[in-house]
Amino acid sequence: MRALARKTAFYVLAAVIAITLDFFIPRLMPGNAVSAVLAKLQGTQVTPAAIKALETEYGLAGHQSAWDQYVKYWENLLHGNLGVSTNYYPTSVSNVIGSGLLWTIGMVGLATVISFVLGTSLGVLVAWRRGSWLDNLLPAMTFFQAAPYFFIAILLISGFATGLHWFPALGGYDQASVIPGLSWSYISNVLDHAILPALTIVLASAAGWIVGMRNVMVTTMDEDYVLVAQAKGLPKRRVITYAARNAILPSVTGFSLAIGFVVSGALLTEIVFSYPGIGYVLQQAVVNRDFPLLQGVFLIITFAVLAANLIADLVYVLLDPRTRQEG
Repeated sequence: MRALARKTAFYVLAAVIAITLDFFIPRLMPGNAVSAVLAKLQGTQVTPAAIKALETEYGLAGHQSAWDQYVKYWENLLHGNLGVSTNYYPTSVSNVIGSGLLWTIGMVGLATVISFVLGTSLGVLVAWRRGSWLDNLLPAMTFFQAAPYFFIAILLISGFATGLHWFPALGGYDQASVIPGLSWSYISNVLDHAILPALTIVLASAAGWIVGMRNVMVTTMDEDYVLVAQAKGLPKRRVITYAARNAILPSVTGFSLAIGFVVSGALLTEIVFSYPGIGYVLQQAVVNRDFPLLQGVFLIITFAVLAANLIADLVYVLLDPRTRQEG
């Protein structure tokens, strides 16, 4: 329990530091949210009162010190108020991020889970059958592991979208012909658009799980307890389960990080496919210098990574009894 309390305190401290950095870094950059809004209003007469109202709304009023702005930022954050986006003005940052998260979690999250389950399962199988024809799959897997996401995405678009016309190449759904709602036409259209981005993520990430799990599994199978289990004549499935339970421990940590970064989305993949996920939202915020949206996205990504690591620590304790022993 003391170890868990120390870990929790560490994550709370990390969250406070991340929030502080998230507040100060945009303010060290040239320009600010008000100038970004005024740039979009070029050609429109803006009164001094309107400028003062914008400064107050974005917490940049002249009479406020940096400390006052910092306190106000914490106050808004505790009330769930992340501010107003300048690029999507007057839409709130929470609404913009929420719409992107739904697309990212649905597509990137599912693809990450599929790649982990598929990769670790194949890694166990390849390790158990090492020396067989399955080992010949490793060179192909390392190619997909080394290839960047956007390269695989472009290959899939060229082959299955532009060449064979099996799947659409861009967007989350056909906005011109499909009305969003709980209808099969909309759901099927969304799934059709998600296949190529999800396949890109699975191909690019499953290879790493296969190679990593295979290497750890090979080492684990030479441990004494595995050899004793085999010598006792235990069923092969049970021996594999014993070995895999210990070999999967390093992969659990990697999977927690992968789940945490699901929130950020596969940035390059979403950009190539113009998929309306949080990664695409982040790219648009950078291009349009949308400081409040950048703050909100970075904050959500940070919290997701911290939460995923905390969950991984808890799962690790359940899987490995040795971590429950006090020093």
